[in-house]
Amino acid sequence: MSIKLVSWNVNGIRAVTKKEEFWDWFDNSDADIINFQEVRATQKQIPKKLADTDDFHKCFNEAEKKGYSGVGTYSRIEPVEVTKGLGIDELDSEGRVLRIEYPDFILYNIYFPNSGMEAKRLDFKVAFCDALLEQLVELKNQGKNLVITGDYNIAHNPIDVYNPKNCEGKSGYLPEERAWLDQLEEAGFIDTFRMFDEGENNFTWWSYRTRARERNAGWRLDYFYVNEEMKEKVKSAEILSDIYGSDHCPVTLELDF
Repeated sequence: MSIKLVSWNVNGIRAVTKKEEFWDWFDNSDADIINFQEVRATQKQIPKKLADTDDFHKCFNEAEKKGYSGVGTYSRIEPVEVTKGLGIDELDSEGRVLRIEYPDFILYNIYFPNSGMEAKRLDFKVAFCDALLEQLVELKNQGKNLVITGDYNIAHNPIDVYNPKNCEGKSGYLPEERAWLDQLEEAGFIDTFRMFDEGENNFTWWSYRTRARERNAGWRLDYFYVNEEMKEKVKSAEILSDIYGSDHCPVTLELDF
């Protein structure tokens, strides 16, 4: 059985669904599971056409603050169980995590915190990431198969940013953030895209302010990670850089069980 997953930071579900590019993609997608980040809407505010589609099971985790953060997953496969958040009150008010259990794996759809201007939220981000990693390692040690996707708000290595020297000291490329992805990999999790493509200029986010997408002056911030025991089940992992509608583009993963 093949399962196709997509992850996309849509930079506001109400905004993106006003764009023809989104519907061209969504209506023709053959994905079994579609994960959205930065939904920035309550479930009641999801545009009617997207809310009313009967092809998917839908689950959302919304932030307490209106118009902020939030994640949503559309799944053709019925979940066994859905959990919102990490189970830690001080980390869960922003609606950043959906944990969805399926018969063959547990999926995490995550909108990781941004460490902010002058790293004002770095401590919160590190606490969030550390709590997540502790949970992932515990599940991995229990023999669970894990898929961790979303906007990580971290570019891992120099190859993952357009101009590495210029990015030093910037949010999303701070040593503490990049070190956490090192820890994730050391704990036995694999960046699936790099299983297939070790080349440069593979980005998933481009600043609107500098017309960066036209120049492909981007960052790779969106990932599908799996535990190392899942490696043989990974059939493909891609960046859909030709899909427009957000300042991010979708990323994909195909698994074969």
